[in-house]
Amino acid sequence: MAVSYPTPVYSHAGRGEFSEVYEPAEDSFLLIDALEKDAECVFRSWLWLWSGVGIFVICAWSFSFVHVSLSNLKYICTDVNAAAAKCTAKTASCNSVPLQPVITNLVGSSGIEAAWAGGERGREVLDRFLPVVPQLLSKKGLFYLITIIENNPDEIISILGKSGLMGEVCLSTRAGNERLSVLRFMWSKET
Repeated sequence: MAVSYPTPVYSHAGRGEFSEVYEPAEDSFLLIDALEKDAECVFRSWLWLWSGVGIFVICAWSFSFVHVSLSNLKYICTDVNAAAAKCTAKTASCNSVPLQPVITNLVGSSGIEAAWAGGERGREVLDRFLPVVPQLLSKKGLFYLITIIENNPDEIISILGKSGLMGEVCLSTRAGNERLSVLRFMWSKET
């Protein structure tokens, strides 16, 4: 029988002190679907960049918690936006997940624009982060990335492929005028 995972509580997002935090939308739920699809892969540690509301790390925690004991789970989540980090902490609290987000900066700005303004093709921040992925990913790890067509997902797969990571589109959908894809990367067997 398949395990059913509840949607995390996040009703505080986009309201009050969290009014400038990006609320989960089609892209968020597509990524959650991709994570749930791989839920049988037991992940004992996660690093979440751009945690936003925090629903991804809450989902990942609940997927993993079904398979391993709480003492074996290690989660780190980050965001550049202090309000988003605080919102993630609130989401964690509402869902009884022990988590303290870390505020980090990859873009040189801490305002709301740092959370969504990706520069040309939406890749300014991502292009600075991609070279670090192979250094962070364990040999048994998976790296997920949500993209839109303007991000050029095929090029991202090619870039990480040069570092020995195999990439594929694991889920995609259309949301309004956007074509969303979740990319999943893992180390190639030859590496």
